[in-house]
Amino acid sequence: MQSKDAFRRISIKFGFLTVMAILFVFFSISRPMFLSGSNLLTILLGVTVSAILALGETFPLVTNGMDLSIGAISSLSVMMASYTMVVLDLNGVYAFAVCMVLGALIGLCNGLLIVKVKIPDTVATLGMMFLVQGVQLIPSAGRSIGNGMSLANGDTAVGTFDLGFKFLGQGRLFGIVPVPVLFMLAIAVIVFIVLSMTRWGRTFYAIGGNIEAARLAGANVNRYRIMAYVISGSIAAFAGIILAARIGRGDVSSGGTLLMDAIGAALIGYAVLGVQKPNPFGTIVGAIFLGILMNGLTMLNMPYFWQDFIKGCVLVAALAFTFGLSKKR
Repeated sequence: MQSKDAFRRISIKFGFLTVMAILFVFFSISRPMFLSGSNLLTILLGVTVSAILALGETFPLVTNGMDLSIGAISSLSVMMASYTMVVLDLNGVYAFAVCMVLGALIGLCNGLLIVKVKIPDTVATLGMMFLVQGVQLIPSAGRSIGNGMSLANGDTAVGTFDLGFKFLGQGRLFGIVPVPVLFMLAIAVIVFIVLSMTRWGRTFYAIGGNIEAARLAGANVNRYRIMAYVISGSIAAFAGIILAARIGRGDVSSGGTLLMDAIGAALIGYAVLGVQKPNPFGTIVGAIFLGILMNGLTMLNMPYFWQDFIKGCVLVAALAFTFGLSKKR
């Protein structure tokens, strides 16, 4: 019986990482190019935006909430950064500041709707998602924004993407490591320190574990819950800045599957090391796992319409495996 319990504990803790390692070896053997340095950097670069979004999403999840507006906020940042530089002819610093302020304000609105107006988090952030998706199309009349675009009054936009701004998404350290990957790792470290090594982090987790107990212990629960959504919105805006810098234009379809990829990565993080709670390390591992999975399936010429299905199956299986085994203890 003891050996069975020990096996269950090991399976819960290392099962997901084992599956990830097996998948990595399988793709490496099936397609040797998968293991090349350039492809591994491509995987990391490909998950950068969704991983940063997922790290922001970790804060609402920690407080037992959910922010469904992060993908829309990121898309808004792409459009507003482009509009600020191309149409308004301002430099990248202004574009950066505008996007970050907008992200924080939208996060604040989410927090106030949830905490003060008492709207359930999924409903409030879903409504905000639709609102922001509509707002992002208004400045450009629903068109993508690029250098030399024609404006509504017939003039031609004279602004261009700031080279310093584009470096945030296209630059490489020592000509090798993509700058967005460094931002992703830096944010992951900061989030880990805040949530794991500070009083604020312990309070966030306490609120998510038992909100009434946290309140009785003296925590300003409402302030922390609002703060979680402000942080989420701000990080989502930063992810949009990185995306805008990478593509070099304001693409109206830039949001794509960002929301689902980010939430998927954050939820997979529950299964990493069997922690069964939101955590930055698990979130990064989850994002990289999805990147490995999608990259490998693409190399195997798997039809695109199967890839999301397989991604969903993996997410459900990982969570069912982790939580199912834990309940049998």
